[in-house]
Amino acid sequence: MALGAGGAVFATRKNSKSQANTILEKARLEAEVLKNNEVIKGKEEGLSIKSEAEKVANARLSKVQASEAKLKQREIQINQQQQELQRKKSETDALKVNLDNQMNVLESRKKEVDKMEKSVRDTLEHVSGLSAEEAKEKLVESLKDEAKTAAASYINDIMDDAKMTANKEAKRIIVETIQRVATETAIENAVTVFHIENDDIKGRIIGREGRNIRALEAATGIEIIVDDTPEAIVLSGFDPVRREIARLALHQLVADGRIHPARIEEVVAKVRKQVEEEVIETGKRTAIDLGIHGLHPELIRLIGKMKYRSSYGQNLLQHSRETANLCAIMASELGLNPKKARRAGLLHDIGKVPDDEPELPHAVLGMKLAEKFKEKPDICNAIGAHHDEEEAASMYAPIVQVCDAISGARPGARREVVEAYIKRLNDLEHLAMSYPGVIKTYAIQAGRELRVIVGADKISDAETEKLSTEIAQKIQDEMTYPGQVRITVIRETRAVSYAK
Repeated sequence: MALGAGGAVFATRKNSKSQANTILEKARLEAEVLKNNEVIKGKEEGLSIKSEAEKVANARLSKVQASEAKLKQREIQINQQQQELQRKKSETDALKVNLDNQMNVLESRKKEVDKMEKSVRDTLEHVSGLSAEEAKEKLVESLKDEAKTAAASYINDIMDDAKMTANKEAKRIIVETIQRVATETAIENAVTVFHIENDDIKGRIIGREGRNIRALEAATGIEIIVDDTPEAIVLSGFDPVRREIARLALHQLVADGRIHPARIEEVVAKVRKQVEEEVIETGKRTAIDLGIHGLHPELIRLIGKMKYRSSYGQNLLQHSRETANLCAIMASELGLNPKKARRAGLLHDIGKVPDDEPELPHAVLGMKLAEKFKEKPDICNAIGAHHDEEEAASMYAPIVQVCDAISGARPGARREVVEAYIKRLNDLEHLAMSYPGVIKTYAIQAGRELRVIVGADKISDAETEKLSTEIAQKIQDEMTYPGQVRITVIRETRAVSYAK
C-alpha cells in the first residue's frame, strides 16, 4: 500500500514536470514569434523614416537649387546693368568733352564780338563827339520828355471825361435812390390826447384832493392836463415812452374802474413791462421787414427803442429804416453788397438809444456797441464814420453818411426847435439826478417845472428845501433857458399794513 502510494506520487510529479517543459517550450516559441514580429515592425518603421527623410532632403535640395538659379540670374542682370552704366558713362564723358570744346569756341567768339563792339563804339564816339554814357543819358531824357507830354495830355482827357461822367452818374444814382424810397414828414409832438367816454371819468382820475392824478404823474413822469376839453385828457411830456406808458395805464385804469394810488402804481409797473416787450417785438419786426438776420438780442432791443426816440423831430426808427433802404439801393447801384449797406444804415444811429448814455458822440458810441455785439469791422466802421469822428475804411461808410444826410435833409424831415427843446428837458433831468438821495426826476410844463422825487429814508424834510435851492442855483449857473424854472422836491412817507 505504501509503495503504491509512492509510485503514484512519482508518476504525478513526472507528469507535472513534463507539462511544465511543454509550457516553457510553448512560451519560448511564442516569445520567438513576438520577437521576430517586433524586429520586422522596427525594420518597416526605419524604412518609412528613411523614406520621409529622403523626401525632405530632396525638397530642400530643390529649394537650394532654385535659389542658386535665381542668384545666378540676378548676377547676370547686375552684370548687364554694370555694362550699361559703363556705356552711359563713356557717352557722358564724350559729351562733356564735346561741350567743353564748344564752350571754348563760344568764349573765343565772344571775345571777338566784344572786340568788334568796342571798335564800333570807339568809331561812333569819335564821329559823334559823345561818349556812350552821355548818348544814353540824352536818349533817355528825350524819351522821358516825350512820355510826360503824352501822359499829361492823356491824363487831362481822362480826368475831364471822368469829371463829366462821374458828376452825371452820381446825380443819377442819388436821384434814383431818393425817388425809390417813400418818405414821411416829421410829425413828432410833445402831447398825447387820451379820449374818454364822458366827463364823469375826469373826477375819478383826479381823485380825492387830487391824489390819483398826483400818483399817476409821479409814477409816469408825465403831466396830466384835465381841463374843459370835452371827452379828452391831455398827456404832456417830451419822452414818447413815458407818454405811451401813461396812455396805456390810463386806458387800463378806466376800463377796470378801480382808480387809487396803489392800483395806479401796480398798473403802471405792469404797463412798463408790456412796453418793454413791445420794444423787443418792434426790433424783431423791423429786422425781419428789412431782411436783416443774425442781430444780437441787445441790438434788437435798441432798435425797438428807436420807435420812442426822435432826432430833430424826426422819428428815429423811421429815419433808420429810411436810411437803411437808401443805403441798400445806393450800394446795389455801385455794385456793392446791399445787405451789408442796409445793416449799416439801420444801425448807424444806435448810439442815440443806449440805457446809460455816456458822454460820447453817438456815432462813436454806436460803433463801440456794434463791436461789443460782434458786428463785422466794415459795419462798425460805417457806423462810427458817418459823422467823420472815425476815418472811413470802406465804401459803406460814405454811403451811410450820404444816405443819412439825404434822409435828414429832405424837406419836412426834421425840426431843429423840437430837438433843442428835448435836449434842454433831458439836461434838466440829468442835472437833478446827480444829487444824492434823488430817485426820479421829471421835466414838465414844457421845461418850466422840474419835479424831483426823493427817498424818504435818505433825505429829511429840512434837507428837501436845501436840495430845491441847490438845484435851482445849479440850473441858473449852468443852463440857458427862457423864463423861469420851478423846482418841486417831493418827499413822500408811506405807512403800509395788511388786514388778514
